[in-house]
Amino acid sequence: MRRSDLFLPASRERRGEGTEATELLVRAGLIREFGSGLWALTPAGQRIREKAVDRIRRGMDGVGGQEVTLPGLQQRERWEQSGRWGSFEGEMFTLADRDGRDLCFAPSHEEGMVHLLDGLVRSYDELPLTLYQVGAKFRDDHARAGLLRCKEFTMKDAYSFHTGEASLREGYREIRAAYERILADLGIEFVIADAANSVMGGDRSEEFLAPVESGTCELLGCTADGCRFGLSDESPRFDAFADGDDCPDCGGSLRSSGGVEVGHTFELGTRYADAMGFTVDDADGRPREVHMGSYGLGIGRIVQTMVMQGGADSGEAACRWPVTEWGSVAPYRAAIVPIGDGEIAAVATEIHDAIGEDCLLFDGEQSVGERFAESELLGIPAKIILGNHYRETGEVEVEDRDGESRSVAPEAVHDAVERFAAGN
Repeated sequence: MRRSDLFLPASRERRGEGTEATELLVRAGLIREFGSGLWALTPAGQRIREKAVDRIRRGMDGVGGQEVTLPGLQQRERWEQSGRWGSFEGEMFTLADRDGRDLCFAPSHEEGMVHLLDGLVRSYDELPLTLYQVGAKFRDDHARAGLLRCKEFTMKDAYSFHTGEASLREGYREIRAAYERILADLGIEFVIADAANSVMGGDRSEEFLAPVESGTCELLGCTADGCRFGLSDESPRFDAFADGDDCPDCGGSLRSSGGVEVGHTFELGTRYADAMGFTVDDADGRPREVHMGSYGLGIGRIVQTMVMQGGADSGEAACRWPVTEWGSVAPYRAAIVPIGDGEIAAVATEIHDAIGEDCLLFDGEQSVGERFAESELLGIPAKIILGNHYRETGEVEVEDRDGESRSVAPEAVHDAVERFAAGN
């Protein structure tokens, strides 16, 4: 992408109020507020979102998930069947259509997924089945902290259907493990805490909580490698532990911090299928109960959490996206910064064309200082610098976010950037 063609309203000036991470995302030109709890993504912000979603999709596909799309508008009747029309914690947006029918903007899709399968999945041998979608959810929440608490937000929500408790437990474990792999590949530090099912109902739920300096809850999490034990302040056990105590799971040390819920998983049992009359036939044609699991990942929360864990809450003046062996959600994996015109500009264009659209070529009227500053602000992992060093040696400098630099021939830049993008 050529910088001269990109709509990127980045600024070095503070704009708006809110958390340090939200302000940084606004200043980097990645998001813009449309009102309380309503946020838009710019083209660069959308690229970040889509990279995160791509990793999430791959993770869900890897455990047999199949993607669907359900309408955000839901009829009242199905929510009354489940018993949640009047009990969704006062957060449901409702309206009536021109014919006087009551509708809601779905805050979640348990009811919708049951309706999708009811009458279409008829036999026990068609289960287990896992369906997921990536789309908007709507909740009249108390908007705060930028993308962490919104009235409209993007979620990856998945739902698994089973013919017994053992199958549900196995499916739950598979998706739980997939969540661990997804978040680790995205570079997010997290713990897993037991949670209340509240308005969702069911038998068991767990929250995937990211430790941050200032979050939406208080958190105690184990710091030992490989241990994911955590407790939020919503747990009745929370006050029994303190910062520095031994982890009850592994004996490691607990650390106190703020927390952000980036994911939530539920064993719902037969709560929705029973309420909505959804059964399948067994081998003898008799009705059989359907057990269900529900699994969510908050896309916007994941994006802002990366910025928070990258140092925004501690005063970091630029985005810092994690780079793992999987890659990075940074809007571009490399920025080409030419210092000069003529041959320098021509070689910069050749390198840009070789790498492709995941590279940002600074070709506009910005000064050299502005080009470097904007690359840093966006958190682009690698800079490709063409200046005096190229004139003297014919080699290009490829530099990572920590200042480590290597000199390579122009034709080797693509491979060097690949190594940087894979955390090598």
